[in-house]
Amino acid sequence: MQTDRLCDTYTLNTYARFPVEFVRGAGATLYDTEGKAYVDFTSGIGVSSLGYGNTAHAQAIAEQAQQLCHTSNLYYTPRVGEAAKLLCEKSGYAGVFFCNSGAEANEAAIKIARKYSFDRYGEGRNVIVTLTNSFHGRTVTTLAATGQDHFHQFFMPFTEGFRTVPVGHAPALKEALQSNDVCAVMLEPVQGEGGVYPLDTRYLFEVEKMCRERDVLIIADEVQTGVGRTGTFLASHALPIEPQLVTLAKGLGGGLPIGAVLCSQQTKDVLGRGDHGSTFGGNPVCCAAACSVMEQLDESLLDEVKMKGEYMHCEIKTWRLPCMKAVRGAGLMRGIVLDGAVKARRVAELCLQKGLVILTAGNNTVRMLPPLVITMDEIDQGLRALRLALEEAAAESEQTEEKEK
Repeated sequence: MQTDRLCDTYTLNTYARFPVEFVRGAGATLYDTEGKAYVDFTSGIGVSSLGYGNTAHAQAIAEQAQQLCHTSNLYYTPRVGEAAKLLCEKSGYAGVFFCNSGAEANEAAIKIARKYSFDRYGEGRNVIVTLTNSFHGRTVTTLAATGQDHFHQFFMPFTEGFRTVPVGHAPALKEALQSNDVCAVMLEPVQGEGGVYPLDTRYLFEVEKMCRERDVLIIADEVQTGVGRTGTFLASHALPIEPQLVTLAKGLGGGLPIGAVLCSQQTKDVLGRGDHGSTFGGNPVCCAAACSVMEQLDESLLDEVKMKGEYMHCEIKTWRLPCMKAVRGAGLMRGIVLDGAVKARRVAELCLQKGLVILTAGNNTVRMLPPLVITMDEIDQGLRALRLALEEAAAESEQTEEKEK
């Protein structure tokens, strides 16, 4: 029995999987069971930051797995401290809480923000303001924080204590903060699932100013934008905000599950013993993987991320295809917004046929998150396939419209 059939038979039908089975990878290229090569513009939804077959990364994982896989946080293990030190040095933050995923990191940040406010102001100041089109996870609490209505189905009641305001609208945020029950504003510097939408720097300046005036914390959800994805270690490093809490996951482990909350000096000591925990958080093998990612993510690689991202952006802009409404993003996080007639899922299906794996964000945005180590040759090969897929999808759409007339 083939593996894909086993998945269809024995796993829950929660994913709209594409009809391909990958068995190995090298650099930013994946190979299926038939040996066909595919340029990867997804990195496993921003996870495989170092691509595939990275020798130093694999060696770090193997060596740690042979020595010690798990002991729990009742005891010290060297890799936890090493990973935390590297994270603080690269981010400029004072402390780290380790967990296993982006949703868990966001839940931990929410708890820290609420306890910070409780310690200083008492009860009744616990609302988290989030933005429309945001995405913060799939737990009941992080779904409540997510500002997209189509995620708010079936699973009611959601956790209380969240208020959503229009993204980019400073007056709406100001009004939300005037009720004096808000402890934090939670935002993504670039909204990923919301269509690869970078928040305006002028808006972020206003967010920073309003929050500091009211002692309202800023939580930067950098689960997708962090760890070099936009060309700086944190996307917020290049923006006019100084979040007191930053959440990470995805690219941090280079393929292994790890999440983290970065805490400023202001929030480092909010949680005490017993206030929060995670059985698998700070797992030595995952921390070894994270150390390898951070050790390889030097200024030279970050500069390459910026350069390659700009190259992709400029090349796509030259196509001037009628089905393309906008190209946006930062670093190696790019999106193409399509007209209503051409659907992103269909573009992704056609890309797969042409040897390119690509992501979508909703129905009308094609999303690109290639490994940070992707080569220029792989970029060019992928862009050629993408253009052909867009042209073919547009032609199909025109033919459908003609038949319906």
